[in-house]
Amino acid sequence: MNDRLLRAARRQPTDTTPVWIMRQAGRYLPEYREIRAKTTFLGLCKTPDLAAEVTAQPVRRLGVDAAIIFSDILIAVEAMGLPLELNDKGPHLPSPVRSSADVDKLSVPDPELSMGFVAEAIRRARKLLDDSVPVIGFCGAPFTLAAYMVEGGGSKSYIDIKRLLFEQPKVAHRLFEKLTATLIPYLKMQVAAGAQIVQVFDSWGGELSPRDFETFSLPYVSRIVHELQATGVPVIYFGTSMSTLLPQCKRTGADVVGLDWRIEIDEGRKVLGPDVAVQGNLDPIALFLPRVELEARVDDILRRAGPLGHIFNLGHGITPPTDPDSAKALVETVHRLGAARRR
Repeated sequence: MNDRLLRAARRQPTDTTPVWIMRQAGRYLPEYREIRAKTTFLGLCKTPDLAAEVTAQPVRRLGVDAAIIFSDILIAVEAMGLPLELNDKGPHLPSPVRSSADVDKLSVPDPELSMGFVAEAIRRARKLLDDSVPVIGFCGAPFTLAAYMVEGGGSKSYIDIKRLLFEQPKVAHRLFEKLTATLIPYLKMQVAAGAQIVQVFDSWGGELSPRDFETFSLPYVSRIVHELQATGVPVIYFGTSMSTLLPQCKRTGADVVGLDWRIEIDEGRKVLGPDVAVQGNLDPIALFLPRVELEARVDDILRRAGPLGHIFNLGHGITPPTDPDSAKALVETVHRLGAARRR
């Protein structure tokens, strides 16, 4: 198996810089759109053969060094008993969680019974890829999932989740406790099925102040990280707009911290210290640059990242209008320049 990504996650030397692309499968790939046209988004997530196939598509097309299992962070929320409507335009939760009674109604599900299709997709993806690259499992971070659950979908102000934190902190903590109790066995199930790395996505973590992150997020993310590290797999923690929260991100204990494009990667390293690997951090829209300018940005990121403990990635997910050939050129450029830096 190509284990460059695993070695980078553990800050060990690699022959070249490993690269994978956040949210690899998606509408930018015509082969994905062909499959997606025949089923719903949730149907795709819940059909292991199809989920495994779209997981493998970017590896074949782009030559990336890892495959992230095709799923969605809100699968765990639905398993807890909250109705979920999910399509390519985003999630809608028609019964938002706003009270203590709403939290009481949520269950802590058995992952095999309620989300076993994710484990089966991982097993089938590994077989389909013939273990050529590591398969990454994932979940959403408690705060991010809670934000969706309380807001009923995406938000610009996050006023409802923040009001819950400030007006009903005990209810908020009970919600985070239930989420954490759901996510740990969910990730452990993924590892048992064959996931060799897991990532915790905190898409909305940057909406919190440092003080509120310390109170409402850090304890729960840290618990997830430590429980999963006990299984022997590296853990990646990634959030957007979290450059001012890097000291707290370090304290989660994650093996790798993902950085978006809002901070230079060497500046992030200074805060995180020598014992934490970094992931990132090209702006996804940079894939629309002329190739010579894209190559210059890749070279700058590799220079700033240094020789150890770096997984090259976009600073967030790939956008639907992206040309797959641009993504492939990015991967090839990272491999070529990364190898040259190690000679």
